Amino acid sequence: MITPPYLQKGDTVALVATARKNIDDNLKPTIDLLKSWGIEAVIGSSIGLDYHQLAGTDEQRAADFQKQLDNPNIKAIWCVRGGYGTVRMLDLLDFTKFKQHPKWVIGFSDVTVLHNHLNTMGYKSIHGVMPVTIPRATPAAISSMKSSLFGEPLSYSIPPHAMNRFGQGTGEIVGGNLSILYSLLGSPSAIDCKDKILFIEDLDEYLYHIDRMMMNLRRNGCIENLKGIIIGGMTKMKDNEVPWGKNALEIIDDVTKKYNIPVIFNFPAGHIQDNRALIMGSTISIDVNASGSTVTFQK
Repeated sequence: MITPPYLQKGDTVALVATARKNIDDNLKPTIDLLKSWGIEAVIGSSIGLDYHQLAGTDEQRAADFQKQLDNPNIKAIWCVRGGYGTVRMLDLLDFTKFKQHPKWVIGFSDVTVLHNHLNTMGYKSIHGVMPVTIPRATPAAISSMKSSLFGEPLSYSIPPHAMNRFGQGTGEIVGGNLSILYSLLGSPSAIDCKDKILFIEDLDEYLYHIDRMMMNLRRNGCIENLKGIIIGGMTKMKDNEVPWGKNALEIIDDVTKKYNIPVIFNFPAGHIQDNRALIMGSTISIDVNASGSTVTFQK
């Protein structure tokens, strides 16, 4: 996997909207944060556009993203928010100049579309806090983002969870939002799960949807080929009038339990305040035991 150049003081980061519109959100905290890191922020033309739910038409959002991809002076592209819509502009993008001058693409949730697509191309990207979540993000989440962008050592020690499955594993970390992974299966942007460590998280889904998506991953041969699984926040799950009978973590445990791989539950990443950064495409080592779990990123 190709690692884009890490940031240095004086570099420039572009803030863009690839999905939901960004009309009322205040970007000043993010701009101030970047400034404190010695980084200049450039506001993309998609910020402030209003096309129903989206930040402009597909063509407008793609044109802004393309401009940042093609500009060698832009060292990272930070998506300001998720929602839905990134997949609608994906096929309008040309990554030719990006390949000549790789840069970090940052975000989570709907930005999983870009993480997965870049992974199929052989490039790393960063799953982590976005500008709209900076004001409520924990110091640890923000610190981990800085470490990821500046090439500092990145590792996590996580308290034990009753459902964890013990073991060790090493592999490339892939994944992101479960709903997005599910929606990309069968497309050119679908990730290859063989010998990987899969990270998943989700928000505001019905429990039976979680079961359906996990079953699809299993039937596609993804789970049986993994070296490990990391489950982040399963936030604000919903149920029907007739209950499904299991919560989201129990559903994931049920679908994956027959595979002899380590599993970390309740990892601090996803639609939660403590959304720690993950360098997607990096080789990581995980160790899950009775005293807790460690996740270590290799350079």
